[in-house]
Amino acid sequence: MTDVELVPVGPAEETVLLELARAFHATSGAPLDERGAAAVAMIARGHPLARAWLIRDGAGPVVGYAVLGLGFGIEYGGPDAFVDELYLVPAARGRGIGSAVMTRLEEEARALGLKALFLVVDPENVPARTVYDRRGFAATDWQLMAKRL
Repeated sequence: MTDVELVPVGPAEETVLLELARAFHATSGAPLDERGAAAVAMIARGHPLARAWLIRDGAGPVVGYAVLGLGFGIEYGGPDAFVDELYLVPAARGRGIGSAVMTRLEEEARALGLKALFLVVDPENVPARTVYDRRGFAATDWQLMAKRL
């Protein structure tokens, strides 16, 4: 397995988290707006409903980040989370880092007492779908709906 380190994000990592989030959102077709930037700041400052990590390739540089948004679901037996964002810089892709990160996120989720993990993926993002499929994630019959408040 690829040697990946998840570094918990705190206030000192806010700037690098914001830079990575801007890079991710620029490529996703939905640039990070002021509301998103404010959410990144809340995460870095310790919002109780989010956990974030910078991703290091072994002892090397930061190559991405991951965010869990915490929630609760009766159907799944209690506390759960969405893998809200998982981003790797282009140079880090295709090397097994995404799979290793998912393994580490599942370990973190279990340590937090979570009963389920959810995620949303673009159906056309075949590399990401492959990683998630291999980790045991499966499409549900439910349709995700959203409303901004």
